[in-house]
Amino acid sequence: MSPAFARDIRVGPHRALHLPSEAALQVRDGDVVRIDPGTYADCATWTANRLRIEAAAPGVVLAGKSCAGKGIFITQGNDITIRGITFQDATVPDRNGAGIRAEGRNMTVEHSRFLHNENGILAGGGRDSVLRITDSEFVDNGACIRACAHGVYAGAPIKRLEIVRSLFYGTRIAHHIKSRALNTLVKDSRIEDGPDGTSSYLIDVPNGGNVLIEGNVMEKGPQSSNPGVAIPIGEEGVTNPTASLIIRNNMFRNDTGRRTVFVSNRTTTKAQMQDNVLTGDVAELDGPGGPTP
Repeated sequence: MSPAFARDIRVGPHRALHLPSEAALQVRDGDVVRIDPGTYADCATWTANRLRIEAAAPGVVLAGKSCAGKGIFITQGNDITIRGITFQDATVPDRNGAGIRAEGRNMTVEHSRFLHNENGILAGGGRDSVLRITDSEFVDNGACIRACAHGVYAGAPIKRLEIVRSLFYGTRIAHHIKSRALNTLVKDSRIEDGPDGTSSYLIDVPNGGNVLIEGNVMEKGPQSSNPGVAIPIGEEGVTNPTASLIIRNNMFRNDTGRRTVFVSNRTTTKAQMQDNVLTGDVAELDGPGGPTP
């Protein structure tokens, strides 16, 4: 369907469609879904392509209900944009519930919030898929009962995970960001345990791949469940092609009370470390690499 024929579908307590799940049953490729402010105890599976699903105004919250044992929104269509929505309290029996479970190709998330979910976003998809997250918040997500869960988890070797100008705070037990993507970019974001967060790693890139971590403010807190390393790369086996590892212009503070390694590089590619500002008892790098001119 051409964009000229895209429909504008409204959802809200005083609309013909009261719930996002009702809209999900009616949408066609290219439609725009606008949700009125309110708290919706609802979940939805989106199968159409090229959707834009957005808050009509601030104050749209989906809380407490998950679909298919997976999450609040399950996106099975391709090229979906989600904007301005809060996803809260996603739990499922296997403790791997997500605010958004992304199963299709290419998803963009903008100006959204993920609060108290087992996963904030859990993304699968093929090797040509891109997940972009901008200007969003992930607070108090994570679980580690039966299966670990994270703030954001690119759980398949998708083409690219890109996170820009976003906040991760107080993640529990697992990792703020875990990426098996072929290319991982985390830029201009805040990633902090705070006084009560118990995360293991700030950014985990377990299978290698190209990495750019730039311009972030990061902190490992006193309750961290794995205080020895902040950013491990390749610790589960380097199965992704890894040509470039760049970690530059970041600020990192160690509040664990013991020595921490900022970047642990288990690939054979040299990590390019440049202009990182480290506070506390920190070793900048363990593994191949070092400062670049």
